[in-house]
Amino acid sequence: MSDAKLALADGRRTPVWQLVLRYALLLAVLALTVGPFLWQLSTSLKGPNEDIFSSPPQLLPSEPTLNNYARVADIIPVWDYALNSLKVATANVVTNCVGSALAGYALARLRFRGRKVAVLVFILAMLVPIEAIIIAQFTNMRDLGLNNSLVGVLLPGCIGAMNVLLMRNAFLNLPYEVEEAAFVDGANTWQRFLRIALPSVKGTLAVVAIFAFMGAWDDFLWPLIVLNDPENFTLTIGLNYLHGTFANDERLVAAGTIIAVAPLILMFACLQRYFFRGVGEGAVKG
Repeated sequence: MSDAKLALADGRRTPVWQLVLRYALLLAVLALTVGPFLWQLSTSLKGPNEDIFSSPPQLLPSEPTLNNYARVADIIPVWDYALNSLKVATANVVTNCVGSALAGYALARLRFRGRKVAVLVFILAMLVPIEAIIIAQFTNMRDLGLNNSLVGVLLPGCIGAMNVLLMRNAFLNLPYEVEEAAFVDGANTWQRFLRIALPSVKGTLAVVAIFAFMGAWDDFLWPLIVLNDPENFTLTIGLNYLHGTFANDERLVAAGTIIAVAPLILMFACLQRYFFRGVGEGAVKG
């Protein structure tokens, strides 16, 4: 019997040519995704005497230097802009994690009239492009007196519809028996949420945190519309000056790009374990 199982297992082995094809496709996707970043990093480290358009292209700089990053800081107050972006992104992470967790738990576990309609509203909200409502958002911020402020940048995206649905799906995947046992023991709704449900969906919370941070850090259109004081500019707005005034100096543009991307890579590297676990938590049930 064991020999038959072994033969069956051997018969189901993946052919070598399929493995080669898979790894070739993976390497091609890796080159397409990581290649541009490596090229920007290489360009940002090249000195003024190096030809960045040489043929064949040279990925490794022959005279690596950090002077391009210092020049970016001399031209624009890049660290002040980065601090503004960090404030908005951090606040966006907190509001999205707290608000999405509360709303997702209510939609998944609590019984109230109009729950299905509320879920449908969140789904429909994801279908509306930002360009269709950006004028209404600007008018609301102006009426509230929040134009040209970081609070005005934060408020429209403080709770995302997709994040609420991710948390709802994660809570739906939790077994009801655990909460029922806590209910029998006298735990109220807040205790069940804080002590049982929330610790079980830390992976999805990490996914929400990453999405919220990336969305706030990379946002360009809304801060460009609502901000007009250079002191309140976020990093994406400030780096736009490099593309306009110093468009011919690719080294400066590349250095600014690396400064903008580095925090995202660092955050994902710290939360990647929870991120991949969270994708599975919130992607099983609808």
